[in-house]
Amino acid sequence: MIIRNETSSDIEAISELTIAAFRALAISNHTEQFIVNALRNANALTISLVAEIDGQVLGHIAFSPVTISDGAIGWYGLGPVSVLPEYQKKGMGKSLISEGLSLLKKLGSQGCVLVGHPAYYKQLGFRNIPELVCEGVPQEVFFALPFTEKVPKGIVLFHEGFLAKG
Repeated sequence: MIIRNETSSDIEAISELTIAAFRALAISNHTEQFIVNALRNANALTISLVAEIDGQVLGHIAFSPVTISDGAIGWYGLGPVSVLPEYQKKGMGKSLISEGLSLLKKLGSQGCVLVGHPAYYKQLGFRNIPELVCEGVPQEVFFALPFTEKVPKGIVLFHEGFLAKG
């Protein structure tokens, strides 16, 4: 498996694998491919990685800047992360997340937030921080991973690309 930055030739494959990855997920609004495209079109994809095997793109992860009401800077949102269903539960998603977080740290980022499955993201070091909230999102599925001792307090806003519907 190779993890690398996306290229323009990957865009269609990323959309297709994102649709497939979320197709059977009941909690999805099935707008993830639109979110990735909206973030890309707004130049808000700080990090966009693909995982490929034998030249085929099988996984993707996006990181984009978030705004925090206390004025904290250098925080990013993780997501969407997509892996083709037949490659899920084999470590590809964790590898994408790990590489993306490593790149964020190299950029001098302060931390990362996400909305996701508690059992999965807690094992990757993410945790619920009661003083950090995302309005409209249940606290039990909103996670943060600070990279420093300084943890912001306030309301997190993901990039407006997350509102994309089509």
